[in-house]
Amino acid sequence: MTVYPEIYLTIKLDVITDNHEYDRNKLRKLAINEFAKEVAGKGKGELSTKYKYVVEDSRSGNRVYITRPAFNKLGFDFLIHVENCTFSNGKDNPKHEDLANDIKNKVLQHKKMSKDILKELEKVYECSEPDAMVDYKRYDNLPGLPMDLVLKTAKWFFIEQDIRYWNYSGRNMLMDGLRKVLT
Repeated sequence: MTVYPEIYLTIKLDVITDNHEYDRNKLRKLAINEFAKEVAGKGKGELSTKYKYVVEDSRSGNRVYITRPAFNKLGFDFLIHVENCTFSNGKDNPKHEDLANDIKNKVLQHKKMSKDILKELEKVYECSEPDAMVDYKRYDNLPGLPMDLVLKTAKWFFIEQDIRYWNYSGRNMLMDGLRKVLT
């Protein structure tokens, strides 16, 4: 298998419009256009290609990165990883439930923060960049993942869902689940 060196990839909108569908489609296309630049594999095993894209840096120094192809090897699917973190599957790639449980634990210990966390997640859902809007120090005493990693991981889950399920609910189903945890 040919494993290409890490690629630092920035996917963000220069301008957020008032049209959520336009913005999320633009983010989806930016990611897909980057993936379309990959060198094709020539078969299975040693003949395949694998990519690692570093997509976010955190205040703690841990990076969010994605790997392609994912387990299913379908289309532009990818796995999201958070360096130096172990999730319920014993690995560094979280599931939606891991994100929801982390948020739930934050709210259980600090109920007053529920509306603030929801507000930050809604901004990311609406395609804003996490670092452009959050005073992370407000969240430093919350349990679990640092808040910047929560929001940056959520960003990539939203992009991933828009790529995989564009003709269905896309990012909406994940956000609906997170809203239930927070309300």
